[in-house]
Amino acid sequence: MRRVIFEPEHEQFRDSVRHFMRTEIAPHGERWRKAGMVDREAYAKAGAAGLLCTWADEKYGGAAIEDFRFEQIIIEENVREGDVGFYINLHSDLVAPYIATLGNDEQKDRLMPGIVAGTKILAVAMTEPSTGSDLAGMKSHAEDHGDHWLLNGAKTYISNGILADVVIVAARTDPASRHGLGLFLVERGMEGFERGRKLDKMGLKSQDTAELFFNDVKVPKANVLGEPTMGFRYLARFLAQERLVAAIGFITSAQTAFDLTLDYVKERTAFGQPIGTFQHNRFVLAGMKAELDALQCYVDQSVLLLMAGDLTPEDASAAKLLTSELEGRVMDACVQLHGGAGYMEEYRICRMYQDARISRIFAGTSEIMKEIIGRGLGLDDRKRSA
Repeated sequence: MRRVIFEPEHEQFRDSVRHFMRTEIAPHGERWRKAGMVDREAYAKAGAAGLLCTWADEKYGGAAIEDFRFEQIIIEENVREGDVGFYINLHSDLVAPYIATLGNDEQKDRLMPGIVAGTKILAVAMTEPSTGSDLAGMKSHAEDHGDHWLLNGAKTYISNGILADVVIVAARTDPASRHGLGLFLVERGMEGFERGRKLDKMGLKSQDTAELFFNDVKVPKANVLGEPTMGFRYLARFLAQERLVAAIGFITSAQTAFDLTLDYVKERTAFGQPIGTFQHNRFVLAGMKAELDALQCYVDQSVLLLMAGDLTPEDASAAKLLTSELEGRVMDACVQLHGGAGYMEEYRICRMYQDARISRIFAGTSEIMKEIIGRGLGLDDRKRSA
């Protein structure tokens, strides 16, 4: 189905992004998977090509493009033609906006040029070993010591944890308040900031995911983002875009798997005919196509709502929930349609199946998404129990 939200200038941009992903990213995928992380140079190359933070101000090297559809195209083409472990979306659309929006002039002048150029790679550290999605239960803490904050704690499952030069770390600053959190810019080389294990995952093998430790890290007051007790509110403010960014990747991944499988079932034969011509397989593929087209429309509409400032947490949660669940079903069906080949690592569909399992967990589990949607309907059990 033709997608109507894009103009000719978007499609021209897509062609250039697709070429970049095919020539500069995809050829390194196998090596990166074996190494467990992408090359730092990948970010620098993307920066030189103008593909990092297209929305950033021109004085920082950005293009000052306010149209999020250009970022959407970058996410889609990286999934289709690049490598899903190249977390360009995390860098440009999840972490950098915190600095660009909450940062003061000194912070932005110091950090944003390197972020846009790809020489300062970003990460955000929220998840802890014992808290998972419960940010209010965070144990990491920072104490005000006059000219600096003293940060202590541990984080886990941190994407870009090894590569990152700047990590936005969420930590408790007000022990008396469950929501009293601060956001701190922890930079490579700060004393007491240590990287732990590079974690071995089921999928997303080329995406470095690590443990991070903070042992009496002296964070200068100049490295506090916004107000030091407003971190919980800041995190909630950016979660809608984070979940939409995830949804864009999930629906693109599902569509890519469908396209690969459609080609496969047209070529693979059994009992003297292409396996795609069997009624059952036709029906499976027809059902997937209908769901993919419908949900792509929802995601595209959500992008337009984001641009208009009207995307609600419930809308974004629904997009994340539905796309991640559909991606899981599509991957399972596509592996089945590949038969034994679908279980072999040499086939892309096998790797995509492994990569997709995390989608229903990170950026908020499917269960958390349902909680958010349900509370938006006025069904909050916390109010009832109170």
